[in-house]
Amino acid sequence: MSPPGDLALDHVRTLAPYVPGKPIEELQRELGLTDIIKLASNENPFGASPKALAAMQRAIADTWLYPDGSGHVLKQKLAAKLGLDPAQITLGNGSNDLLVMLAEAFLGPGLEAIYSQYAFAVYPIAVQATGATGVVTQALPADSSMPLGHDLAAMARAITPRTRIVFIANPNNPTGTWVPAAKLHAFIAAVPAHALIALDEAYFEYTEGLGLQDGVEWLREFPNLVVFRTFSKAYGLAGVRVGYAISHASVAAMLNRVRQAFNVSVVGLAGAAAALEDTVHLAAAVNVAVAERARVSAQLVKAGTRVLPSAGNFLMVHVGEAQERFDALLRRGIIVRPVGNYGLPEYLRVTLGTAPQNDRFLKAWEA
Repeated sequence: MSPPGDLALDHVRTLAPYVPGKPIEELQRELGLTDIIKLASNENPFGASPKALAAMQRAIADTWLYPDGSGHVLKQKLAAKLGLDPAQITLGNGSNDLLVMLAEAFLGPGLEAIYSQYAFAVYPIAVQATGATGVVTQALPADSSMPLGHDLAAMARAITPRTRIVFIANPNNPTGTWVPAAKLHAFIAAVPAHALIALDEAYFEYTEGLGLQDGVEWLREFPNLVVFRTFSKAYGLAGVRVGYAISHASVAAMLNRVRQAFNVSVVGLAGAAAALEDTVHLAAAVNVAVAERARVSAQLVKAGTRVLPSAGNFLMVHVGEAQERFDALLRRGIIVRPVGNYGLPEYLRVTLGTAPQNDRFLKAWEA
C-alpha cells in the first residue's frame, strides 16, 4: 500500500522544501557548545527596539483574544509613514506569507512566473505549489560587476503572454547584489500589463547611498508593481513574523481574498506598530550593519577571500570547499549559511553581527 502522502498533487510532492539556517539549540545539542553566535539568517543582532519590546509585553495580556484581522492600527501607521492609502497595504506573517499569497491569487496551471537563477528560495516554492511553471533565467556571470546577480535583459526575454509574475529581489538574497534604480525602472516600464512585478525589498533599509530604488515611489506610475517589505530584518522582529505588501488597491483586494484570517498575531501587530516609531533604534542598527559590511568585507578580501558586492546585512563569500569551512566554523561555535541548496556549493553567506561577533568570525576564518 502506498503511503497516503502520495495522494498529494505531483507539483506538491516534488517540491524542495525551504532550508532554514541552523538553530543555535541544534548546535548546542550536537556539539555541546554554549558560546555560540548565529550569523546564518540575516537577523538583526541588536534585536527589537525597547519600544517594540514594551508594546509586545503589554500585548501578551491580550493573547486570549483573536488579533485584529484587519490590522487597522499597523496599516494606518504604515500608510501615514509611506504616504499611501491603507487600502494599498496587505499584512502578512512575514513577507514570505505575502509572496505565497501573490502566487495563490495570480498563478495556476498553464501560467508562468519568472525569477533569476540565484533568487530567494521561496519564489520557486510558491510558484510550484500553485501548479504554475517557474521560468528560471540565467544570472549574471561570476566575473561580472554584480556576480550572480539579476540579468534583467534575460528576464525581459523570458516574458511571454503566459507570464503573470516577475519576481525581483533588490537587493537580492542570497547574493547581496543589486540592480541600479534607473535600470530597474526601465525594466519595469517595459513589462507588459498582463504581468505583475513582485519587487522584494526585504533589505531596503540597508541600501541608502548605493543607488537603489524606493519601490513605493513607483507605485503610482506602475499599477502592476507589488512591493514587499518586512519587519524581520532591520526592525529585529524575525521571531514574531510581520511583513507587508504595498500595491494597487485592486491587487491588495485579491491578496486579502486568499489571506488567512488572523495571519498576524496580537504580539506581532503591537511590536511592529511600536517599532515604526523608534527611528533612533532602527538607524543605529542599520548604521552598524553598513559600517561592518565595509569593514568585514575589506578584512576578508585582505585575507584572500573573494566577496560579492552586497547591499544587505550579509556577505556572500567564495571559499571552494564551503561545507568543510562551514563545519570548521560550527566547531568554533559560529553558525553561517551554506548555500548549496541554491546551486552555489562553493559559497557561504555570512550575516553581519555586532562588531565583537564579526571580529570573532574573522579570527576563526583566518585561522
